[in-house]
Amino acid sequence: MSDGLFLLPLSPRRQPPDQSDMQRLITILGPTACGKTAVATRLAARFEPCAEIISADSRQVFRGMNIGTGKDLSDYEAGGTHIPYHLIDIADAGTKYSVFHFQRDFHRVFGDITSRHRQPILCGGTGLYIESVLRRFNLVEVPVNPVLRSRLEGQTLEELTALLATYKRLHNTTDVDTTRRAIRAIEIEEYYRTHDLSHHAEASLSDAAESPSAPPFCSLTIGLDIPRDVRRQRITDRLHRRFSEEDMTGEVRGLLDAGVPAEALISYGLEYRYITLYLLGQLSYDEMVRQLEIAIHQFSKRQMTYFRGMERRGVAIHWLDATASFDELAEEIFRLFLASFTEKL
Repeated sequence: MSDGLFLLPLSPRRQPPDQSDMQRLITILGPTACGKTAVATRLAARFEPCAEIISADSRQVFRGMNIGTGKDLSDYEAGGTHIPYHLIDIADAGTKYSVFHFQRDFHRVFGDITSRHRQPILCGGTGLYIESVLRRFNLVEVPVNPVLRSRLEGQTLEELTALLATYKRLHNTTDVDTTRRAIRAIEIEEYYRTHDLSHHAEASLSDAAESPSAPPFCSLTIGLDIPRDVRRQRITDRLHRRFSEEDMTGEVRGLLDAGVPAEALISYGLEYRYITLYLLGQLSYDEMVRQLEIAIHQFSKRQMTYFRGMERRGVAIHWLDATASFDELAEEIFRLFLASFTEKL
């Protein structure tokens, strides 16, 4: 796992607690540009007092990364009602935030919301983050190895890639996008090797063990399904709007001017990767826009593949047609939640 985590097995597996004793969560997931935030905020406004939203987006945690991550903070003022949100703008751009940190922060926020007798709504498109809490992964963080990092400093990306290949088969290029990511991947593999955890590195998520300390809750999990052609058009329209009306290029330039390392922005992928490469003179403007649009379409496809995989691994997802209006979707989710609540009483 590129986040530097392994799944700690437990034996024997704990029996699931009685659902009558569980807190209840609503989870809204779906691919980029399907309208998750707009639906979640309208749903939250239907509760009295209003529900609170927990973001499950791996990049919205970073301050100053607003346009490219689609924070859409105006949506949280639904119908004149302020919808409280969590896990947005909690880390400095350029720092590292992993699924380990998300899981820890989710449980803290979830406990706070439910202690105040409010309804939590988990909303986002980062599948691993969502699955880590719904399936209660027991994660352990791999620490930084300063000695190893010092030894690897100065090596080229090609040299680091070759070294990483001696630890494991490289199934994709995610870990070797930049020297920063490659060094971290080598650091993780070295930790696995020295702690005799190499068999966990390639472990299937289907074998993930539950955390013994995660609080019990059950989730009504809603997926927003959108036809491929509609999704592609929304992505294209949104991307051009962000360039022409929202100055997404200026946002990235401002992050670089503020001292955020270019390599860190590139490691965040998509908008921040391609715009940074353009600002560094490595891509022309037209090349940047064209390659970025293709990358976002590919990303949305990978998101759906991941969500379908979650279903195969036991997460029940109730899919709704995302071409319906946001208000109609919020109404349907609210109805489903009330029905599921009644069934468990």
